[in-house]
Amino acid sequence: MGSKGNGAVGRRAVLLGGGAAVVGTAVLAREELARFWWRLPGSQRKRVEGELDHAGAEWTSAARANWRRADRPDDYTIDRVVIHVVQGSYATALRVFKNPGHGAAAHYVVRKDGHVAQMIRELDVAFHAGNRDMNERSIGIEHEGFVDRPEDFTAAMYEGSARLTADICARYGIPVDREHVIGHVEVEGTDHTDPGPHWDWDRYLRLVREASKKPA
Repeated sequence: MGSKGNGAVGRRAVLLGGGAAVVGTAVLAREELARFWWRLPGSQRKRVEGELDHAGAEWTSAARANWRRADRPDDYTIDRVVIHVVQGSYATALRVFKNPGHGAAAHYVVRKDGHVAQMIRELDVAFHAGNRDMNERSIGIEHEGFVDRPEDFTAAMYEGSARLTADICARYGIPVDREHVIGHVEVEGTDHTDPGPHWDWDRYLRLVREASKKPA
């Protein structure tokens, strides 16, 4: 009798457990749909024109052809910051990133005086690294100047860029080290050489760490 009762209880537990699993699966499916509803045909995630991710930046939008709509970090984990040098002026960077025929743009551009322009929202995928996987997992920061002119990398530029990178790393839990804060030259498959041999990585990472310790 006791054995039969245990069997009945066991069967009931299995049935209830199976029901709970079905309910749990349905709940998870609804949660996933709630997160990604905007991917359904005809749906778009609400955007606010000119909204900034980095306080103090100036918004100036890149051409729509130079980035892809996304919902990071929900659909792609952000775990890299990629440092670029434009091989030209700040104005040149803005101009080419606004050109839909250019095919590339970074999230941010930093001027020699440390001023920052944001051109693409961080939740979206910028075409900046020349590698799809790296584009999807990273934030791209462009800097005005030339790789063979160390004088272009001013103290104000380093400091403004370091504050930006510290802010990004804090938001996404990115370690401040050379594995996660990299140069364009280090992206797999790239033919670019920036930020070049005159970019002072030790100085830059020190400034990023110092900025990370300061209150927001």
